[in-house]
Amino acid sequence: MRAALDAIAAFVREHHVLTLATSQDGSPYATPLFYAYDDVRNCFVFASAEETEHTAQMKANPFVAAGIALETDTVGKIQGVQCRGRVVVADAADARCYYARFPYARAMLPTLWRLEPSWMKLTDNRFGFGKKLLWDAAAPVK
Repeated sequence: MRAALDAIAAFVREHHVLTLATSQDGSPYATPLFYAYDDVRNCFVFASAEETEHTAQMKANPFVAAGIALETDTVGKIQGVQCRGRVVVADAADARCYYARFPYARAMLPTLWRLEPSWMKLTDNRFGFGKKLLWDAAAPVK
């Protein structure tokens, strides 16, 4: 389980855009967002304006899904992470993490959020077609 989390963390550190999927009353919504990943707390921090559809849906239903993908036309290089988790309002540590990666965002005074993953899956075709590594917060770390 630890090896899977280490591989997932290595992948998400190399990227900066995730697609957040929210839903409310049977109506799904997806949006791409810049994120910063906090290795220590294993969470994603992102900014989102209060008036957006996905923020309204997160407030009504904080359980979300997200995806991060490497764009490539080469099947053998396909990599991506899928996750499920819960969104909460960011704290001071989250803000430090986000602004360290995106210092220019501070001037916009954004509302920051933290996605706390409960489950993640890394697909990495470099290690074999369809190779998947799973991490589950409920499973014991070995």
